[in-house]
Amino acid sequence: MTIVADAPASQIRTSVRVPLRFGDGYTTEADVYTFTNLADGKEHLALGLGDHRGAIVPLVRAHSECLTGDVFGSARCDCGAQLREAVERIAATGGYLLYLRQEGRGIGLYAKLDAYSLQDLGMDAYAANRALGHADDERDYTVAAQMLDALGVGTVDLLTNNPDKPAQLRALGVDVREVHPTGVHASPENLRYLAAKVAHTAHTIRLP
Repeated sequence: MTIVADAPASQIRTSVRVPLRFGDGYTTEADVYTFTNLADGKEHLALGLGDHRGAIVPLVRAHSECLTGDVFGSARCDCGAQLREAVERIAATGGYLLYLRQEGRGIGLYAKLDAYSLQDLGMDAYAANRALGHADDERDYTVAAQMLDALGVGTVDLLTNNPDKPAQLRALGVDVREVHPTGVHASPENLRYLAAKVAHTAHTIRLP
């Protein structure tokens, strides 16, 4: 794997076994890894799930933090449902969930909530970001590539509907063998949000 020249080499800092329990009763265990020298200095995590050490090509999801969806179960997005799905699918095959601290497509929690206010006035998620002076998507996956490198993972199968993720990871030297879409977690509350993903950034989501 080749990491961009100006990104510092990262190493595993610690690992700890953590039992996981979700609200629907699903349980599993994860080896949770922390890292040194990640490019943006944030505290990103990798969760090794299932037989992650024995997987020839691990299944990987680069999941961007969503406090409202992941923790509080917000129905305005599909993030919490995607996180829950990813943990079970990765645990079944062996691989890693990379939990990336880049809330709101990289604009931050407060700005994301500001964007929600604009969406309530009729804008879609992307127009709201632009109205606040942000790009459609400000996420950068350099740290994801660094984490995989530190874990000794060069080739992955990627779990995502977002074509930007495999494109960025490949540009960073990660061999993305296959891309597997997540399920469609549509509801009346998030349907407009999902439709905007399809229209603006070509997410592979088949909407009802």
